[in-house]
Amino acid sequence: MTINPEVEPDARTELLRLAEAVLFAAVEPLDNASIAAQLPNDTNVDEVIEDLRKLYAGRGVNVVNVGGKWTLRTAPDLAERLKIERISQRRLSRAAHETLAVVAYHQPVTRAEIEEIRGVSLSKGTMDTLLEVNWIRPGRRRNSPGRPLTWVTTEEFLSHFGIENLKDLPGIQELKAAGLIDQRPAVNIYATSSVRDELPLESITGEDENPPELDAPLEDEEEGEDETGT
Repeated sequence: MTINPEVEPDARTELLRLAEAVLFAAVEPLDNASIAAQLPNDTNVDEVIEDLRKLYAGRGVNVVNVGGKWTLRTAPDLAERLKIERISQRRLSRAAHETLAVVAYHQPVTRAEIEEIRGVSLSKGTMDTLLEVNWIRPGRRRNSPGRPLTWVTTEEFLSHFGIENLKDLPGIQELKAAGLIDQRPAVNIYATSSVRDELPLESITGEDENPPELDAPLEDEEEGEDETGT
């Protein structure tokens, strides 16, 4: 112990306990002055902190300095073991549901085709949401002016919805029977697209040689509001 040797052992212990409680109860790191305000007058805060640091060395909690202030922190080597994984449920927007359905039933499909089928412009946020949950991915580019990028579903999409392959997607009659089809006449998501058949894919196999940067805008065209009718 480096605290004043004239202080009785029991008094030293109580001083350390008090300083320990002060740090534990603090909602943010404390500087020396804040700690001193909670301790007896004429207490050498530096010595108290040094003793606490030695006391906690090698334990699961350490006394650490953060920007000139003191606090109790979990030992760095235990950080990985204390991570908590939480599953958060997110509700997809109507636009995301419709876009996913278009991709699933019309893939490979371009952004322009998605907008044509839905009847509204497509925002980058909708595509980002589907990319984040790993239900869609970029496909090949079409052999057409501008070489537009196509979109397809992923294995994660099949796994999440319990589908063995795309041939197992429910047909329009099954969807109607289950009451899952939006009855708005402007949106016919599940119909067969004639546009897709007119725009052939590149004849190459495998992934595109220059895949797009997903952090950049997905298309060169202007982003529109997702729910604005065209």
